[in-house]
Amino acid sequence: MRQPQSAKELAERVGMRPDRLYHHLAQLEEGKLIEVADYRRLPGGKVERVYAPASVEPVEDDATPAEVALMLNAVLETTRADVNAAALAKEAGEDRMIALGRTAVRLNRRHLEELRSSIEALLLAAGDHPDEDGVWTTFLWTAIDRQDRRSVPSPPPTARKPRRSKPEEGN
Repeated sequence: MRQPQSAKELAERVGMRPDRLYHHLAQLEEGKLIEVADYRRLPGGKVERVYAPASVEPVEDDATPAEVALMLNAVLETTRADVNAAALAKEAGEDRMIALGRTAVRLNRRHLEELRSSIEALLLAAGDHPDEDGVWTTFLWTAIDRQDRRSVPSPPPTARKPRRSKPEEGN
C-alpha cells in the first residue's frame, strides 16, 4: 500500500512464493482494487508488472450487483492471502493473532444501521488514534441482509404444547 510493488516484492513482504500470489493479484485486479501501475524490464528481456492500489473506489452507489460481488470476492481473496501469510508466520514461530467470528442475528432496519454505525465508529476511532507500539491489523466485517425486506412475512405460528393431564389424586 505504501508504494507500487511487483508480485516478487509483495511475496517477500507476506512470506510467500510469487507464483502463489498471481491468482490473488488477478482477483484483486479484476475487482478493481489494484491496477498495474508500471511495467519493469528485467534482465534477460522479461517484463514484470508493478501493482498499486486502484485510484478509484471500486463500488459506487449505482454499481450493479455483479460489480459489488466482484469487488467483495476480491476483498475476500485479499483476506485469504492475509490469513495464509499470518498462519505461515505463526507456524514459523512468529507471534501472530488470527481471529474469526461468525454469527447471525435478527435485526430490524434501525438496529442494523445502529450496529453498522457503531462498528464503523470504533474502526474510525482506532484509525484516528493509532497505538505507537501497536501492529498493523486488518479487520474485515460484513453485514449481509439475508431477507427481502419488501414484504416481511409474519412469524411462524408457535406450536402448541400438548396439555398434560394432572395425575389423579388418590380417593
